[in-house]
Parts: sequence; C-alpha cells; structure tokens
Amino acid sequence: MTRPARAQQASAPVTADAAGTWRLGDLTVHRIGYGAMRTTGSGPFDRGVPSDRGRAIAVLRRAVELGVNHVDTAAFYFSALRSANELINSALAPYPDDLVITTKVGPGRDPSGDWHWASPAQLRGQVEENLRQLGRDHLDVVNLRIRRSEGVEAFAEAFGALAALRDAGLIRHLGISNVTVDHLTAARAIAPVVCVQNPYGLDTREADPLLRACGELGIAFVPFYAIAGEGKEAGVTRRENETVLAVARAHDATPAQVRLAWTLHRGPHVLAIPGTGSLDHLTENVAAGALRLTSGQLAALDGVMARG
Repeated sequence: MTRPARAQQASAPVTADAAGTWRLGDLTVHRIGYGAMRTTGSGPFDRGVPSDRGRAIAVLRRAVELGVNHVDTAAFYFSALRSANELINSALAPYPDDLVITTKVGPGRDPSGDWHWASPAQLRGQVEENLRQLGRDHLDVVNLRIRRSEGVEAFAEAFGALAALRDAGLIRHLGISNVTVDHLTAARAIAPVVCVQNPYGLDTREADPLLRACGELGIAFVPFYAIAGEGKEAGVTRRENETVLAVARAHDATPAQVRLAWTLHRGPHVLAIPGTGSLDHLTENVAAGALRLTSGQLAALDGVMARG
C-alpha cells in the first residue's frame, strides 16, 4: 500500500515532482499545479471574505517552494481588495525560470465587477491587461475561455485573433477552455493547442470524450472544479461520498486528496490546478500527487457517479 499521505506530510512535505511532469508545448510542468482564484478571498470574485494579503503571498511562495511550477490565473480574478495577478507578481517576481503562468481571456469584468464577454477585437486588450498586471513581456500560455453555447464559427474567429497575438510574440502557447471536441478540432486547424481546461472530476465527467481526445493528441487536459464538483466557484458543498471516505481512510488521506489523485490517474496528460488560500490545504493538495490508488480503489471510485 502507498505510504499514507498524512504520514508523508508529518516527516517531510511531499513536493510537486511526485506527480510527474507533462509538457505544455516546449514548457515542462509538474502535474500538480496551483489555481489562483482563491488567493483573493474565501469566495470567488466579490463573494466571501477578502483574503489576508500576507497569507495569500505566503501561500503562493510556499507553492513554489514545494515545487509547483504551473500557476493558473486570470485578470478577472479579483475581489474588492485583491487581484490574483497582482498577488502573483508581488509574491513571485522576479519569476523562477521554470515557472509557467497560464491565464485566460474571453470573460472580463469592469472595475465595478460587472461581467462581459470580449469580442475578437477586444482580446488584445485582455492579453495586454494580463501582461501589465503580471509584469511580463509575454504570456506563457493563454486559454480562450468560451460560453458552452458558443458556436464553432464564432469560436474560430476569436481563436484566430489569439493566434495572431501569438504570432506577434505576446503569447507563447495557446489553450482553450469550457469547450467540446468540435471546438478543439476547429482550434487545431488554426494553431497548435497545448492544453484544454474544462470542468471535470469524480462527480462531473461530461468531458470524458474530450479527455480521451486530448490523450490521443498529446495535449494536456486540465480539469477545474476537480475537488469542488457541482459547488464550482462556491467550493465544496456536497456531503462526501462513502466510497471516497473509505479510500481516504485506507491511505490516511483526505477526501480532497483522493479526488485529486483519482483525477491524475485518468491519464499522464491530466494536470491538476487545485486552488486554496490555506497553507495546510496547499501542502495536502501537493501531497495528493504522491497518492497511488490501487486498481480496486480506482474501480470503486469509477462507479461513484454511476451509483449517484
């Protein structure tokens, strides 16, 4: 049996390299990364209690100390007091050479917090805003996030606009988010795609065909809400499943660690970007990359959604 996750943490913290690596184009990242949405507070955007700035910076720095070299963010991750990009800049600049910062465009928020969706012509402004906030002269990876109802033709126009910014040197690599296999096919006809971000987890497997397609193409699949599930931005809101609890007890791990480990077991191309504002939860999330589930445990977890 795998050494219990909590026992590992009690001796020496598990580092992100335990999860293995994958490549985003020519950039190598550990498969356990960090999602920056919750650096701004206990709830996403303007909901919840604003974060303590010092604690948020400490979490970001500790993530890098633990070997995390893939940070996911967006200019629209801000609350009344905090901006995720500004926190990342303050905590981590000058940036380590191996740190990959992935951001996303498409959705946007004005200073009052009101949402809008960018037209293809407005995407350059969103890219430049991320550049300014992060203090970079180019962005490592930019994901085009879309509404699921968006047709392939409109999506292709927007992705083409991002591809032009890649050709201009503002972006190194491109990804897509909240998409279908048809969107992926259309994007690849325009420019290389290094990653796909979609909601996915033990309870939310609508993106299974997309996960498989990415694996066949050698493209990173990056689930979000892998722990929160249907709670999405609000965080974990469910009563935990008994199968998850049993596997957690067998490994002296937390249910969140089991959910992350199950996700990583879905394929070597699957990355994880759990977010947290807690140093303890950060350590636990990174340690999930060392959790090796047995074939029997994986089979039991695979049946969770089928049983409801």
